[in-house]
Amino acid sequence: MDTFVAGRLLVASPILSDPNFARTVVLVLQHDIEGALGVVLNRPTEEEVEAHLPEWAPRLEEPPVVFLGGPVEPAIAIGVVQSQSPPEPTALGGVGMVDLGADPASAPTGPVRIFSGYAGWGAGQLEAELAEEAWIVVDALPADVFTDEPEALWSVVLRRQGGELAMLATYPVDPSVN
Repeated sequence: MDTFVAGRLLVASPILSDPNFARTVVLVLQHDIEGALGVVLNRPTEEEVEAHLPEWAPRLEEPPVVFLGGPVEPAIAIGVVQSQSPPEPTALGGVGMVDLGADPASAPTGPVRIFSGYAGWGAGQLEAELAEEAWIVVDALPADVFTDEPEALWSVVLRRQGGELAMLATYPVDPSVN
């Protein structure tokens, strides 16, 4: 693979059967020769952020819950903010990370989403998964990160690609019952 995919989306292909990632959409926050790190955008939990980080609750975008960012380090919380000048910018313009230990008033204005854990790949691991066509790499929009309908994101992102990828948006969860 010639380029890294930080700032882009990884959309799980229908062949990806790992239950941690089936039908997920991952925003890649970092990707270099040492590996990759991202957060799953479409796995909201029922856990209210207010129960853990009440000071951040007023800043949350709907739904105001913790999102399962991935299977790695689920005790770690990652905050993502939509802002033109985030303190820790990502490769996706207008989106950055925030220090959840800091006072929310010191963070740039804009909606925040909280993720528990992250998706991580070691050196060459993501590249191997991409070569196996386990993931579809597409451009990300800030609206993808802060959608108020995260459960529909997999289909929405595929549909907007057009062509054959748009047809995947209607791929059944279990093709044997189609």
